[in-house]
Amino acid sequence: MPSSPSPHADLAGLAEVYRDLHAHPELGFAEHRTAGIVAERLRAAGYETATGVGRTGVVGVLRNGEGPTVAVRADMDALPVREQTGLPYASTARASDGEGREVPVMHACGHDMHVTCLLGAAAELAAHRTAWRGTLLVIFQPAEELGGGARAMIDDGLYERFGRPEVVLGQHVAPLPAGFVGLHAGPAFAASDSLRVVLHGRGGHGSRPETCVDPVLMAAATVQRLQGVVAREVAGTSTAVLTVGALHAGTKPNVIPDRAEMLLSVRTFEPAVREAVLRAVERIVRGEAAASGAPREPEITRTESFPAVVNDPAACERTQRALTDALGAAHLVDPGPATGSEDVGVLADAAGAPCVYWLLGGADPTAFASARTFEDLEKAVRSQPSNHSPHFAPVVEPTLRTGVTALTSAARAWLAPAEGTDR
Repeated sequence: MPSSPSPHADLAGLAEVYRDLHAHPELGFAEHRTAGIVAERLRAAGYETATGVGRTGVVGVLRNGEGPTVAVRADMDALPVREQTGLPYASTARASDGEGREVPVMHACGHDMHVTCLLGAAAELAAHRTAWRGTLLVIFQPAEELGGGARAMIDDGLYERFGRPEVVLGQHVAPLPAGFVGLHAGPAFAASDSLRVVLHGRGGHGSRPETCVDPVLMAAATVQRLQGVVAREVAGTSTAVLTVGALHAGTKPNVIPDRAEMLLSVRTFEPAVREAVLRAVERIVRGEAAASGAPREPEITRTESFPAVVNDPAACERTQRALTDALGAAHLVDPGPATGSEDVGVLADAAGAPCVYWLLGGADPTAFASARTFEDLEKAVRSQPSNHSPHFAPVVEPTLRTGVTALTSAARAWLAPAEGTDR
């Protein structure tokens, strides 16, 4: 089993912090309460602490003599999802989203666990500063789900104000068995592009469709055609995902509306595939609008866009040795590339530094106890609630213990050892 962090890591106290954060989620660029908790705990651990970086981000700096600067990042924001876990600390929060709508809010992607693990690792590294030299830069990033938090912190002078790191480290909780971590060298998370498409029709009475141009039919035809992009325009040796996550049109059954809005998500790994898929989306949207006799050209807006996360192979090898020493080889797996997306790579690219970003298992280990083959393991993973599900909630232990250990050992692998100590 994973080795335990030293007694300086107050796991019981951290578990309470986690449950509190889970019960009080906040949307992107509104993480004020979360940021306050983070800043208070960082200051108590001895970090120089700045708030309001990139609007609601928090940065902690611990300078500990000559040596490399190492950045460790956690994201803080939640999602507009109504929690259905049934946990005693489940969220009942509601908030206004970026478009003024009141929505339920839940930590459906585990960012509360990310924050808690980094707080634990920050305290652990501060308590053992006699064992290492260098500068530790802990980054608590807002608005990952919006795709703009990393860029906002960079544009606010993140590295000019706090130092440029030699590596950017981090982790993301996932429905792997708790106690395990998954590290994949090379392209590890997909590039992400989100699009808003507005189709224009001509509204009228539902009893007289011949006088109208129906944007609902136009949208339905567009959705169906879009599903052929990956199936028929992307090579079998490449990977892409195209999802229509929302379609809104109309208000009454007997009124043909004058517009329909669709929200699309595109995930790819290769730049050429990315551009080909985006061109296909535009071609199909405009083609279906023309075929329907739309009175106006459709509007296609890219609302979010960030690149693939590429884990530097040499940096992964160095980090993997530390994770193996801390957790045991049996608890480190290669999950392959994930089609989920992350903007942590933006932080590494802006620093000109390698990125090492791994998955942290958060699913109940007992769900995997009967697995005897790789196929059994895959089936067990698929049976678990995925990130963004209203049922997603990592088990507190051993997820928290493993996450603190992983971040601490990875950071130590890049900081310089103090004279007379081993890594």
